[in-house]
Amino acid sequence: MIDPQDTAVKAETAVLIGLITDQQDVDQVKEYLDELEFLASTAEIVSVKRFTQRLHKPDGRTYIGSGKMAEAKAWIEAHAPECCVIFDDELTPAQQRNIEKELGRPVLDRPRLILDIFARRARTAHAKTQVELAQYEYMLPRLTKLWTHLERQRGGTGTRGGAGEKEIETDRRLVRDRIAFLKGQLRDIDRQKMTQRSNRGKLTRVALVGYTNVGKSTLMNVLSKSDVFAENKLFATLDTTVRKVVLGNLPFLLSDTVGFIRKLPHQLIESFKSTLDETREADLLLHVVDISHHNFEEQYNTVKATLQEIGAGGKPTIVVFNKVDAYRPAPHDPHDLAPKREDQYTLEELERTWMARMGDEECIFISAVRKDNIDALRKLVYERVKTIHLERYPYEKDLLYQDWMLGPEE
Repeated sequence: MIDPQDTAVKAETAVLIGLITDQQDVDQVKEYLDELEFLASTAEIVSVKRFTQRLHKPDGRTYIGSGKMAEAKAWIEAHAPECCVIFDDELTPAQQRNIEKELGRPVLDRPRLILDIFARRARTAHAKTQVELAQYEYMLPRLTKLWTHLERQRGGTGTRGGAGEKEIETDRRLVRDRIAFLKGQLRDIDRQKMTQRSNRGKLTRVALVGYTNVGKSTLMNVLSKSDVFAENKLFATLDTTVRKVVLGNLPFLLSDTVGFIRKLPHQLIESFKSTLDETREADLLLHVVDISHHNFEEQYNTVKATLQEIGAGGKPTIVVFNKVDAYRPAPHDPHDLAPKREDQYTLEELERTWMARMGDEECIFISAVRKDNIDALRKLVYERVKTIHLERYPYEKDLLYQDWMLGPEE
């Protein structure tokens, strides 16, 4: 059986390539390549060079055109002959074959790199099955280049296709069979997860959502007083973690879900549907935003679009602007009403900025690491959960405190 892990490129250095188009300007491409470099670093690959090309649309044969391809090839041969090449967008199988033939180096695209990171991060059987399914679905149209032996003929008595069946057809059949098997496994896991969710009774469900590496797991630890794994790397959390939280005398379930990212491979969205069920079935979303990131607006919009894609758009939401201790405004920001300066903004000043009116949802500014304004967040979550709970179970009104006040932060 073909093992998708065997196809992972083991490289220590890489050249990154992005494309400036009518849909992606220079600043956006720089931001995307910064994120691609962070992705590569998470996969233990060091970026040594970047190339960008300006085209109206990607070249159908080599993505960046023959001139830029020749420039990249010359630089690689002179300075980094052992590196791999990573493209910021998804390549077609034909483009990948042409580029590898031209450069003579392993070529990855952004979806393949994300899949490799997910494979490294997967710990539980559920996550490993989801990632393996996404890998095989990504591989299927690319088999002709992933295994060079596949073009040889296989004939003789007993082969399924009869004399002359190509090995590539055999491997495609094996991959399709494996995909069907993994989908069956995930259906069984989905039924188990559904049973687990139904057994949680009538508790209100709150889900932490957001871009990857914005501090969801850290906030989960603060609110639930648990010890969920948190790390300053992309996709530190793949499996959904659910904890029972009690504020005042009101219990609810808080879940920490996998982070989103721009250009997330559609194979991952499909295979991680059961993990994302926690988000779809939540009564309230806490959309965590890293306000210290210089492009947090696009991250916010990416998460909103992904929530819409998975069927969780329009849910009651609280936007939690995290990392206020590290926030510094962009220079010459015309929207910012607070005075420009280098030191930390106060919470009152942040609440007067345009960020507080960025969306239709209620928002709050916190620092999960320093626990700044966590009491106010607890109070806000309590009020929203109480409202949802009483709408569902109005006869329990007398059992809840009407004016619950939080104690000091721990």
